Amino acid sequence: MNNKVLEIHKSLAKTNLPEIKSGMKVKVWYKIKEGEKWRTTYFEGIVIAVKHGLKTLNSTFTVRKIAVDNVGVDMTWPTHSPIIEKINILQTPKVRRAKVYYLRERSRKQVRAKLKNTVIKKEKEETEEKQP
Repeated sequence: MNNKVLEIHKSLAKTNLPEIKSGMKVKVWYKIKEGEKWRTTYFEGIVIAVKHGLKTLNSTFTVRKIAVDNVGVDMTWPTHSPIIEKINILQTPKVRRAKVYYLRERSRKQVRAKLKNTVIKKEKEETEEKQP
């Protein structure tokens, strides 16, 4: 019984997911069905929570962006959902909390100031690879 369950979990799990942590600025590309057609759009924001780890099938992550007039929008996705096409990591700040829900009470300017000391890993790795 357990072997069958593990096989199903392995077949449904995505293998190309980046390591997502709270505080990261990400761009999530996902599919939307409008009528009969599917289109791809993205949602860019800060990861405020990752629940149940990334290895399990029931894991989720929540991304928050501040839209027009300082209105915050949260979106939560299952990590291994077939709707998600790809996830790009834009910035990796140093955050000391697992869940950064305190960013919900802050404005766009305050969030930027709070996450000011960012370390952008992705761009540094790309420039090192291009130099040789």
